[in-house]
Amino acid sequence: MTSTALRHDPDGSSADAVDPEAVNESGGLWSGAAVGVASGLAALGSAELLAGLSRDFSSPVTEVGNRVIDLAPPWLKTFAIENFGTNDKPILIGTVLAALVIVAALLGILARRRHLAAAVGVSLFGVLGAIAAWTGVKGTISAIPSLVGGGVGAGALLFLTRPAGPMMAASAPDSRRAFLRDLGAVTALGAVGAVGGRWLRTRFEVAHERAKLLLPSAKRPLAPLDTTIEAGVDGATPFITPNANFYRIDTALEVPQVSLADWKLAITGMVDSEQSLTFDDLSGMDLVEADITLTCVSNEVGGQLAGTARWLGVPLSTLLDRAGLDPDADQIVGRSVDGYTCGFPVDSVSDGRNALVAIGMNGEPLPVEHGFPARLIVAGLYGFVSATKWLTELEITRFDKFDQYWVPRGWSARGPIKTFSRIDTPRALVASPAGRVAVAGVAWAQTRGIDRVEVRVDDGPWQDAELKPVPNDETWRQWVLPMDLDPGSYSVSCRATDRTGQVQTEERVAPRPDGATGWHSVVVLVK
Repeated sequence: MTSTALRHDPDGSSADAVDPEAVNESGGLWSGAAVGVASGLAALGSAELLAGLSRDFSSPVTEVGNRVIDLAPPWLKTFAIENFGTNDKPILIGTVLAALVIVAALLGILARRRHLAAAVGVSLFGVLGAIAAWTGVKGTISAIPSLVGGGVGAGALLFLTRPAGPMMAASAPDSRRAFLRDLGAVTALGAVGAVGGRWLRTRFEVAHERAKLLLPSAKRPLAPLDTTIEAGVDGATPFITPNANFYRIDTALEVPQVSLADWKLAITGMVDSEQSLTFDDLSGMDLVEADITLTCVSNEVGGQLAGTARWLGVPLSTLLDRAGLDPDADQIVGRSVDGYTCGFPVDSVSDGRNALVAIGMNGEPLPVEHGFPARLIVAGLYGFVSATKWLTELEITRFDKFDQYWVPRGWSARGPIKTFSRIDTPRALVASPAGRVAVAGVAWAQTRGIDRVEVRVDDGPWQDAELKPVPNDETWRQWVLPMDLDPGSYSVSCRATDRTGQVQTEERVAPRPDGATGWHSVVVLVK
């Protein structure tokens, strides 16, 4: 039973005084939720502030998000890429923060009756972040900010719900003002910590290093591309994709910031002599240029997850010859500084295709978000098996000994790019004037090349499009077909044939496990 005290009214009558639980109830659900959110922000702000003090520390939001990416089922990853594309990472961060707010608000409501239990709940934020960090690449030390943040958050909640504090007092004006003062102070300090921590982490950004870096020239530079490779039609995709427009699909929630002074490339595993190369070692070798189209395995029919660049780098064959390959090895694993792995066949290095450790992209050092200072590029293979960014190790091994990152998640171990074509113009459901309408797009079948692209209107006959010249068989190919169309609505489809005679299949297949198939069709409106 809860004990009560008596109060005396002016008329001499008596009434029960409000017991602590009843007083706590008077704070209301909204004030409790506000206390929880403020305490959660205090936890997050202190953790972010501490994470900004050292490269070895990690943000709890980033680490929790990384573990969500690692543990998410394949269907959820596919859903995110298909529906959000390159916006999947901001949406994931927003989801993590929204979950933090909701749980913190619920704990704040709980604190109106069980403030010690709620404080333990807030401290578990820190434990969760610490576990996420500890199981990441950086290890134990990276968990410190999360643990400290959990402690600060718990302390903030206990402060705001202390028995003698304004929240626990009767709802008099002075108590309300004191409560709002305390709540505002905790919220402000948490926000300042979060913003300050993020600002401090900008000290570790390497954009300034990249801006100062002067890349050496290729031993035999490629000639500038002729303008005849372009479709020459408004709305057509440019042959070379500008760096700023190049698609980005990876598992890195926070772009790794790798300093040139710290970077090394290790060549390990089934080799005669393991290697360790600095950036100066790598850039001092004979560099080559190669025009290569890179394609994401998650690209849907008609999707935009493909791009072409002129890459500068060291042939993988040069590096592997230097290390000496074990003849039993059949897989090359690329490891990123964030722990991500890709794996592709050893034969891809010796069959004549371009396979590079790239350090340059379209005449510039690699953009930070595209793998600065070095990444893998292997023509003819989807990026999920070959295009490791922020490369730090090449491990020579076997497919029966190691599964790269995506294999346990339901994707194939080998990823040869399929024959594909896409209509870029006219845009679907965008009206075009009647008369001559230029249908144009791109087609690709890297390492095999494109021999033919055909276009069909409704169920009519297939018509051959004009193919533009290409520098090699490792890039996409522009195509265009002018057509005379009367006012109306038309379904326009395309299909490609590669130089082996393989015709792009009509069968629609989802990207998982080894790439989508199907003809791309758009509804063209002519007025």
